[in-house]
Amino acid sequence: QLQASGGGLAQAGGSLRLSCAASSLTFSRYNMGWFRQAPGKEREFVTAVGWIGGNTIYADSVKGRFTISRDNAKNTVNLQMSGLKSEDTAVYYCAVGTNFPLTSGKSYYYWGQGTQVTVSS
Repeated sequence: QLQASGGGLAQAGGSLRLSCAASSLTFSRYNMGWFRQAPGKEREFVTAVGWIGGNTIYADSVKGRFTISRDNAKNTVNLQMSGLKSEDTAVYYCAVGTNFPLTSGKSYYYWGQGTQVTVSS
């Protein structure tokens, strides 16, 4: 039900845009989040946008560099990443849920398959 795309290879300081398309959901009534998992590390929260008021929240590590946005008409959520760093290298997952807090993976119950982002220094 969730299809993530847009990953790839970027140089440090560069940009990438990830997208996540949802199907079979009343998209506008769900919180949307992005998480990532680097090799050998636990999955971590990146950013999320709530369905009530479209409030956004970011991990400190990406604040000011990443921007999340949602397009309810197209059932998509996008993640614009700029100022990429090598530590941003990870598999990025989009997720859908209705619970809180938005920063917890336990608040989401549909997950995309993940898209690889690799940043070379």
